[in-house]
Amino acid sequence: MAHTSTPFGLIFLLWGAGLGAAAQYAKVSVVFDQLPSIYPAGGVALGFLVSVVGFVGILFGVIAGLLVARIGYRRALIGALAAGAALSAIQALFPPLPIMLGLRVLEGASHLVIVVAAPTLIAQLSAARHRGFTLTLWSTFFGVSYTLLVWLGLPMVSQLGIASLFWVHAAWMAVFAVVLGPSLRAMPAQPRPDAISLRNLAGDHVTLYRSPFLAAPAIGWFFYTMCFLALLTLLPPFIDPAMQALVIGAMPLVSIVASMTLGVWLLRFVGAITVILTGFGACVLSLIWLWAVPGGPVACFVLAAALGLVQGASFAAVPQLNTTAEDQARANGAMAQMGNVGNTLGTPMLVAVIAGAGYSGMIVTAIVIFTSGLCAHLWLAHRRRKA
Repeated sequence: MAHTSTPFGLIFLLWGAGLGAAAQYAKVSVVFDQLPSIYPAGGVALGFLVSVVGFVGILFGVIAGLLVARIGYRRALIGALAAGAALSAIQALFPPLPIMLGLRVLEGASHLVIVVAAPTLIAQLSAARHRGFTLTLWSTFFGVSYTLLVWLGLPMVSQLGIASLFWVHAAWMAVFAVVLGPSLRAMPAQPRPDAISLRNLAGDHVTLYRSPFLAAPAIGWFFYTMCFLALLTLLPPFIDPAMQALVIGAMPLVSIVASMTLGVWLLRFVGAITVILTGFGACVLSLIWLWAVPGGPVACFVLAAALGLVQGASFAAVPQLNTTAEDQARANGAMAQMGNVGNTLGTPMLVAVIAGAGYSGMIVTAIVIFTSGLCAHLWLAHRRRKA
């Protein structure tokens, strides 16, 4: 579809659905320290209540892109939102831990479908001149959702109990399923791909990741996610204790503001890949600054702003490099897969580096990761030019 205008109300509704998808992670993460009171014998298994949602994305990210295109973006999104609402309502009853873990696996599937379908729909609904803004807006859904749950969710939990957070989340997902259903009904039907064959799944992965068009946003996203959460988690001990809470609390917000202002402005004049390269380069320079001035607050904020450029432009790159809705869904599925791989590997790896080489080792490793992301994008751009 080639739109000359953008239905911003519908775009914000889709972003609201994304906030609900991010809350599928965050609702457990923000109350994790309180879960032993509900599951006193949970032990190590409690950690899987958070991580199992990401494991689903690692295993099925690519097939999700194919499946959503096959089912239809509207139908897949509404079904995933409805399922998310039902699952959150059942979780609010806090069933036995094995059942709760099974519910979280199913919720991981719901989450994956939403983060594939919603940005694909946003790209299809947006006029070309607005895609930089709309997809950068989409890229903020995780940070905004976590912030809202900390600011609003935790006070509610302190007053009404943990179950209240799950009930409110269930209601949020249900409302967006009900509202988006008729709102998206007017969308023209999209051509659907051939039936998915599990036998060809490995080949589908190879085909996708060999394509410099389909794979580029996901490859860059992998290097971004390797460091973003890890640095937010591991930098605080190296920051002046008097500034620690302020800096770490503000860094995600600085990242969001930078992506929605400087990032959107740059996307009006240059391609998304150029903005990503600029962001990776700025990340490297800010890390060199942090190496010279360990834990420097201003350097931390510059790093956060640089990360914001990579964040927004990575989603904007999907429709710039892939014109059909099917290819955009596949590219978004790959981003979900690589993002979960990066988030899963990044923090443990940097923890191990700090144990062996301290602060300097962490900074050098992060520099290598961001430089690798920059080089990977340059290499993929070279392959696209040859193609």
